[in-house]
Amino acid sequence: SCVLFGLTVEEALAGATRNAARALGIEDQVGTLEPGKRADLAIWDVEHPRDLVYWMGANTLAGVVKDGRPV
Repeated sequence: SCVLFGLTVEEALAGATRNAARALGIEDQVGTLEPGKRADLAIWDVEHPRDLVYWMGANTLAGVVKDGRPV
């Protein structure tokens, strides 16, 4: 778990996004928000990334964007 390895919330999010895309060899398509990349993302109703952990199990999802369009 992230706690076991002493990761910050920011490091855990990077591991699930940018670093995961790099490990899969698809960092040119996904993993970060940049022009030319697919815009698939979840929008959370939290004030700080650490709140995602605090509210684990609660529905804080505010929206989803797939290929740059709200779903």
